[in-house]
Amino acid sequence: MPDLPKIAFLDFEASSLGKHGYPIEVAWVLSTGEEESHLIRPDPTWTDWDTKAETIHGLSQERLRAQGAPVAVVAQRMMSALAGHALYATAPSWDGKWLSRLLRAAGLPRHALRLKDTEAVHRQTIHEVLLGMSVPADLHDGIMKKVLSQAQRKDDELGPAEHRALADARREQRLWLDIRRRTREIAGCQGDTTIQSAGAG
Repeated sequence: MPDLPKIAFLDFEASSLGKHGYPIEVAWVLSTGEEESHLIRPDPTWTDWDTKAETIHGLSQERLRAQGAPVAVVAQRMMSALAGHALYATAPSWDGKWLSRLLRAAGLPRHALRLKDTEAVHRQTIHEVLLGMSVPADLHDGIMKKVLSQAQRKDDELGPAEHRALADARREQRLWLDIRRRTREIAGCQGDTTIQSAGAG
C-alpha cells in the first residue's frame, strides 16, 4: 500500500449540546489505523449535564469521575500523539467547540490543535489520487461525484452513528479508506480504457 498521509479522524462525546456543554470522551484514529480513546474527568467548573444526552452516549457522571483522565492529561496526550497530523471531524463546529474547551481548561491555546471538515479530506484525497495516476483533468469532477456517491451510499447502509467517540472515529477512517480505494479502482479502469482507445486509434 502506498504511504498514507498523516491525518487523523477525531470525535468527541459531550455532556450536552448547550452553551456550557463540555467534552466527556475523545477518540481518534490515524490513517494507518492506530487509535486511542479517552474518557475525560470533568473539570470542577464544568457543570452542564443533560440526562437526554446521557441516554444517547451512555456515559454517567459517576463513571467519568471514576474512570476519566484529568483534563490536562488528555490534552497533553492529544498534543503529543497528534502533532504533525491534519485533524478531521464530521462536525468540526461542534467537535471544535469541545476541543477548544478542553485545551483552554488545560491551560493550552485554544487553537493549539485545529479541526477541518472530513468532506474536505474526501475531496482532497480523490483529487490527489487522480493526479497521481495521471487521469485527465476533465474526468476528475465526474469521478469525484461517482466515488462520493458510492461511498456515502455504503456508509448510509451502516445505519446511524453509535455516539461513542472511538466507534464513530473508526467509521470515519474506514469511510476515508473506502473513498481512497474506490478512486484508485476507478482511476485504474479509466487508465485501461484510455490505453485501449489509444491502441484502437
